[in-house]
Amino acid sequence: MAAPPSVTPDWSFEREHWRRGHFRVAGVDEAGRGAWAGPVTVAAVILPGAAAEYPFRDSKQLSAAQREQYAQVVREVALAWAVEHAWPDEIDRLNILGATHAAALRALARLDPAPQALVTDYLKLRVDVPLSAPPRADALSYSVAAASLLAKTERDRVMLELDAQHPGYGFAGHKGYGAPAHRAALHEHGVTGAHRRSFAPIRALLSEPASLFGDLP
Repeated sequence: MAAPPSVTPDWSFEREHWRRGHFRVAGVDEAGRGAWAGPVTVAAVILPGAAAEYPFRDSKQLSAAQREQYAQVVREVALAWAVEHAWPDEIDRLNILGATHAAALRALARLDPAPQALVTDYLKLRVDVPLSAPPRADALSYSVAAASLLAKTERDRVMLELDAQHPGYGFAGHKGYGAPAHRAALHEHGVTGAHRRSFAPIRALLSEPASLFGDLP
């Protein structure tokens, strides 16, 4: 299947809020929701409302070096930004959607000044401000693209730390997703504290006879 064409974000969703007098619009996005290990990471960003053009794009459209470069630009130009993690214990307790919402609300609570409206990537948060939650907002909205850059780069940093803590699992490469190398490492070494035990592949491994694993790290 051919890759979807690259899309350039704009201010369309933000302008809808600006027209109603809500000028501090926060973009919200997450990274790592489908991974088997590590946190789900949520970022919230308020960009200046000058309708300037930025190089920000959906983080999936960029190389690692571009993501790092543009994430630094986000931190420099944003009126406010925050990043929060929901770790595996919270994910297992609340489920992945609940944990993502909880991390998003924590990030939003840290923004100063506070947002007057939100644009999210189809994340329908329960908030007291106007909310737009279109699909693919990380490719369509500058604010959400900016948030996607912070979420992705911060989560990648965490996964590098987890790779050092749990050698042999390949976290630095697959970032905790269900790659064949990750599955093989789980069968060889067992489940770690960095894994989401409520996720079906991990839960299935934990239900297998202990002799397949030996001592779990």
